[in-house]
Amino acid sequence: MNWQALLLTLKLAAVVSVLLLFIGAPIAYWIAFSRARWKFLVESVVALPLVLPPTVIGFYALLAFGPNTGLGRFLTRIFGHGLAFTFEGLAIASVLYSLPFAVQPFAAGFASVDPAFVNAAASLGAGRWRRFWRIVLPLSSSAVLTGFVLSFAHTVGEFGVVLMVGGNIPGVTRTVSVDIYDRVEAFDFAGANRTSVLLLCFSFVILAVMYGATKRAWRMGRQH
Repeated sequence: MNWQALLLTLKLAAVVSVLLLFIGAPIAYWIAFSRARWKFLVESVVALPLVLPPTVIGFYALLAFGPNTGLGRFLTRIFGHGLAFTFEGLAIASVLYSLPFAVQPFAAGFASVDPAFVNAAASLGAGRWRRFWRIVLPLSSSAVLTGFVLSFAHTVGEFGVVLMVGGNIPGVTRTVSVDIYDRVEAFDFAGANRTSVLLLCFSFVILAVMYGATKRAWRMGRQH
């Protein structure tokens, strides 16, 4: 078992999930409550990673991180180095790839909040962001948990984006999925099987805990 790859994978998943909480929540809030006619275009852009091959996302992320683009030069100034084949670049690309797995549950949860609570807070002078933090977010905690866990689990299982943007650098970008691929290429099927079983069990436990917590929160909400 490649524990270095496992720890790197968990680190990547944690970073991506936390970033998506702060990036995905405002997007989901806008999607849930906006009445703009062109809202469907934003929803389509957010959902693109669900239908695009991960290699396409990885390819364009790799081009965007390059020194020949304005974004690439801007990111290089911020981080002090190019982002291709680095953990930072891998994290940014993973945020893009897992965006719908966070935004869609968030938006569904926000939209399910009773508008009467939001309107009552607005009538008392609460601003938009205060209504979000004090009313919408607490009442949709199960949806937020779902989005967080799904984005975490999705990042753990990434392969195409990881290989395109991060490559296969031990201790830097070699994740569990890439390690399994390497073992299969080396005909180490026993090692690949051990790692795959561990990843399978880990993913099952995460999803079981998420669905159990969500169901419990839903029951408690109905009781109240």
